[in-house]
Amino acid sequence: MSREPADSVLSVLLRLEEATTLEGVSQVICETCEPLGYDRVLLFSAAAQREQIVSRVYWVKGDWFGDGSTVDAETYLQRCPITLNVLKCSAPFFWTKTPNTEYRVVRTPSLSGTNGFQVPIYGPIGLEGAVSFGGGRIDASRRVQLLLTLLAEQAFRVSRALIEGESPETGHLSTREREVLAWVAAGRRGAEIAGTLGISQRTVENHLRNARNRLAVKTTAQAVQAAIRLGQLDGLPD
Repeated sequence: MSREPADSVLSVLLRLEEATTLEGVSQVICETCEPLGYDRVLLFSAAAQREQIVSRVYWVKGDWFGDGSTVDAETYLQRCPITLNVLKCSAPFFWTKTPNTEYRVVRTPSLSGTNGFQVPIYGPIGLEGAVSFGGGRIDASRRVQLLLTLLAEQAFRVSRALIEGESPETGHLSTREREVLAWVAAGRRGAEIAGTLGISQRTVENHLRNARNRLAVKTTAQAVQAAIRLGQLDGLPD
């Protein structure tokens, strides 16, 4: 950090704001975090279901498991189950894993093994994702905790905007797709929605499938979350 910490942080945040690619975002984060002992970073969006909490890994840097293996949503959750703690804790937290112990949440990182700092990202619809920083001997000072929290929130927002802008159709739902998702959000089932809108249940399913594709998600619950976040479901049905 420079002699002017506030200016230094603002400079990094501005660089993130100006990034035009995911690689650009990850580069800024890594350049800032590596001198602090964090040599691996992973950013993901969250799903509504507990068993599928990691919906999509936006990007990952560093050798997370020490064996050079590829990290995707499924393998990350399987091999790093501490991530489920974001469902119980809305505040950032430290975690650690030593050769003789499993992953666990800690107040102070261990002097050996792998340590990390996870930042849950919350928005209007609740948990939207998280950023996990990992390393060996990491700087766990309060100053760095605040810095990583700011970086995580900015990196997540910029990364999500870049991903949602990959396809010109992403996020742009038709009127009927919005109506069907709105009824799903209100708790209606397929047959009920079909009766309300005067269409077949198969047509309802087609609209839901199209909405999932446009929003680049795997499940209808994720589609509802994404549509609400994008302001597509303003004025839900009573």
